[in-house]
Amino acid sequence: MTERLNKQDRLTVYVEDLTHDGSGVAKIDGYPLFIRDVLPEEEAVIEITKLNKKYGFAKLIEVTKPSPNRVNPPCHVFWTCGGCQLQHLSYEGQLERKRKMVRDVMDRIAKLPHVPVHPVMGMDHPWRYRNKSQIPFQERDGEAVAGFYKTKTHEIVDTDVCLIQTEEADVLMETIKRELRQIGIHAYNEKTHRGVLRHVVVRKARATGELMVVLVTRTQNLAQKDAMIEVIRKVVPNVTSIIQNVNTKRTNVIFGDETIVLYGEPVIVDTIGDIKFEISARSFYQVNPEQTEVLYNQALTYANLSGDETVIDAYCGIGTISLFLAKQAKEVYGVEIVPQAIEDAKRNAVINGIDNAHFEAGPAEIVIPNWYKDGKEFDVLVVDPPRKGCDEKLLTTILEHQPKRIVYVSCNPATLARDLRILEDGGYRTQEVQPVDMFPHSTHVECVALLTRE
Repeated sequence: MTERLNKQDRLTVYVEDLTHDGSGVAKIDGYPLFIRDVLPEEEAVIEITKLNKKYGFAKLIEVTKPSPNRVNPPCHVFWTCGGCQLQHLSYEGQLERKRKMVRDVMDRIAKLPHVPVHPVMGMDHPWRYRNKSQIPFQERDGEAVAGFYKTKTHEIVDTDVCLIQTEEADVLMETIKRELRQIGIHAYNEKTHRGVLRHVVVRKARATGELMVVLVTRTQNLAQKDAMIEVIRKVVPNVTSIIQNVNTKRTNVIFGDETIVLYGEPVIVDTIGDIKFEISARSFYQVNPEQTEVLYNQALTYANLSGDETVIDAYCGIGTISLFLAKQAKEVYGVEIVPQAIEDAKRNAVINGIDNAHFEAGPAEIVIPNWYKDGKEFDVLVVDPPRKGCDEKLLTTILEHQPKRIVYVSCNPATLARDLRILEDGGYRTQEVQPVDMFPHSTHVECVALLTRE
């Protein structure tokens, strides 16, 4: 096919689908071309930019027949910023595409065309939902810039407004950028590894309104820290915690190992449902608390607890799902590979007066088999793995011990479908899948699946 196509060829194509990163897919005699900024059901003039053996890339020249779901994105940097991928698609259209994405992998990878995939649980107001912003700062031509990275680059798209983060984060982004030079602090330069301020991380507790600002710096010495604290407290009076995190390394990882409290408390407190959580600068905590409650309530519904069950929460993080489960279970055992997260989980259990949740640090695929060897038996297993899905050893352990029900919470439909196929082959039956939109205007979708033993 590539012999008939050449770079810089201009073609009129029909867009059939979207990829996981939001690019449109058009096919020329079965040969796929990936095109940014187009939507399914659109006709467009494109120009080929790159041809590989099995697929190619093209850029959009003109949309000649727009999708009925195309809208004008409200964000003025949407076309260059990599933070969102779908603002040009109506929210109803986004939910339809996300359901289709889940349905496709359930059919193609899991080979489960008969299993219901319910409509995606979306938001009534899908803006300003992020309770955490990680804003990179850089110095460009002697001035500080801040915003978000351009797609697949480390070039910052300079902006003062992001419509999916809190208003406080916008105010801080704009103010700190403007005030840095006057205060006497230089933004970081990745190429030279000079400058001080690398990132500003803003966390807000939805339920309490408490606000944490984390200044990630290249050096421990922050000579003008008092001036910086004064600026932050002036523009966001509800700030309850100002933290400095020191990252001295040449790395893309945001946080370093050293954390210093500059003002206020080391944590902020939020609630999901009636469970209270302490959140530190580096705690993992879901960024969309409204939809987190929807997701966890769905997991609870599928767990179908009567109060007599012993439950495993694999990949438990800081115990968010575990503590929800513990309210309705006899005992809950949570496991997480990050030791600090387990310490947070134990503390959160104490804060909430929950004494039937037990936590252990280590790889789930090692800790859970050891629990079984110690004679523990479990009725329900809840898994919430990272994007790569469940470890193969953990799946083997599940199939060996056969808990009655499995509730699989997934942030990646493709690895969910892969693991469901393995569990189905081992004697489980997938009853249904419920997608939840945790990240409006992005291509991501979370799912909760219920499996029962045959």
